[in-house]
Amino acid sequence: MKIAILGAGSLGTIAGAYIAAGGQDVELIDVYQAHVDALNQSGAKIIGTTDFQTKVKAITPDNMSGTYDLVLLLTKQLYNDSVLQNLLPFLDEKSVVLSLQNGIPEEKVASIVGRERVIAGSVEFGATFMEPGVSKLTTEFGHFKEYAFQIGELNGEITERIHEIKTILDLVGGTHISDNLVGTKWSKLLINNAFSGLSAALNTEFGGVIDHEVSIVSAAHIADETIKVGHANGVTFAKMNTFDIASLEIKSENDIPERVQTLRNFMEPSRLLRASMLQDLEKKRKSEIDYINGVVPRLAKGKGIATPYNDMVVKLVKQAEETQSVPNFDTNIKFFEELNK
Repeated sequence: MKIAILGAGSLGTIAGAYIAAGGQDVELIDVYQAHVDALNQSGAKIIGTTDFQTKVKAITPDNMSGTYDLVLLLTKQLYNDSVLQNLLPFLDEKSVVLSLQNGIPEEKVASIVGRERVIAGSVEFGATFMEPGVSKLTTEFGHFKEYAFQIGELNGEITERIHEIKTILDLVGGTHISDNLVGTKWSKLLINNAFSGLSAALNTEFGGVIDHEVSIVSAAHIADETIKVGHANGVTFAKMNTFDIASLEIKSENDIPERVQTLRNFMEPSRLLRASMLQDLEKKRKSEIDYINGVVPRLAKGKGIATPYNDMVVKLVKQAEETQSVPNFDTNIKFFEELNK
């Protein structure tokens, strides 16, 4: 089996390293030439909660050749049109594209490469890109080895090919097959919308969202909008660990204090996280806001569901992108204060 890691950033470098060490034919593909050179010269080095180094083969996209049987898609959704069009000549009818991107990119991916080729996936470990050739695993190593990926067919079937892909990914870390991967990705999208979105729009860590009354109430409303739009689009939200994420839906104003307390308790272990979208704004780069909070208003169209909180997050992040500035908490919290009235 010939495997491609398309987008060998922090996560892709780790996945590629362990798959290569497992004796598989795998290419790490990335546009960052210095990273590709370092990987070829010194191998992939994984630090953080482990210390591991192994030889890998890395190339830039213009050096792709032959046919890939399995592609792990880890590029940003921003670039899906060009990345996937570029990939098409290297796929045959049995090739599988495993979408491991943030958000819910599967329909877009399927529209370009063909629905029959797409399997959905979810990355369950964290990593940080340190320097060319070096990635830092930030998830506790034992947990990573038990729980690194969830994968599933779009229709929920348990197929022979999903078991084959599990065998490959098990070389990296624990891989779990789901019959509701779409629901899993929507549950993750909800948390991203409520906390990554507000982290970026307000320029704060998740803890800043948790601690301020206006922002945590706003997070509850963002979660509620996401649930209502998901349900209207036929989504069954998957539990996160044992937590029923759909129970965050707000049926009346009286529910809000309880929803706020539930969110605070659930998110407390993640209070030090800073949204990658905020890191993009700090680096004056375009973020994935259209593929995170922007999904909700887009899929709400024609459903009669208002999405003012997700709309506001998108608006404030896009303003920061356009002005190449970082949001100001005290300024932007006032917009959410108005929505809460």
